[in-house]
This record gives sequence, structure tokens and C-alpha cells, in this order.
Amino acid sequence: MEIRVYYEDTDCGGVAYYANYLRWLERGRTEFLRERGIELALLMRQDVWFSVSECNIKYKKPARYDDLLNVTTELEKIGGAAFWLKNRVWRKDELLAEASVRIACMSGETGKAKRIPREVVEALQAGI
Repeated sequence: MEIRVYYEDTDCGGVAYYANYLRWLERGRTEFLRERGIELALLMRQDVWFSVSECNIKYKKPARYDDLLNVTTELEKIGGAAFWLKNRVWRKDELLAEASVRIACMSGETGKAKRIPREVVEALQAGI
């Protein structure tokens, strides 16, 4: 998924502010799920919520004002109540940042962990 770095995304030196990567990674993960037919709004109505429970980002090179970035997402592994994704932010063929993100499945009502529905697991695995 492509993202343009806007002026509002940068610090006074024109470098992308580090926290904006979290927003860009979230968009990439959301589109990754959407491409696999996983409808988050429908799941939420069924009390199946996904929440980032762990995130480790390595910043390699800075993104700058007006750069056109590409955010990629791939499945690393699936557990009973969580799955792990690898996000990368690229500027052409330069790797700018990479993140490993743990997504927990939970009840929106209780906040407690719950098993990932079978159809979600199958949709995630179909992309491997």
C-alpha cells in the first residue's frame, strides 16, 4: 500500500516523525486483512476484536517530506488467540523500517483473550 509523507507527518527538519510509522503500519495491516476478506466491522459486531498487544520497530533510514512509501505486511505465525505480522516500510527499494507486531484476539465486551475464529485463521493462512 502506498503512502505519501505529507508536511504534517514531519518534524521541523522535514523528517517523518517516528510515531507516524505506527499509523502507517496500522493502515498496512488493515488493508492486509481486507485483502483476505477479513471484515473487522463484521467481526466487532460478533464481539471479536483485534488489538495490538506488542510492537517492535526497527528504524533503518529516515523517510522525508514528499517521499512515496510502500508499506508491506506478511503473516509470521498464528497462535490460538494471537497472530504475528511483519510490517515493512519501503522507499522504492530502500528498507526504512520494519516491525514485528503481535495482534491479540479479544472480546470487546470483557477485554479478555479469546480464540481466533476458524474462518479468520483460514483466511490468514490462505495468503501464505
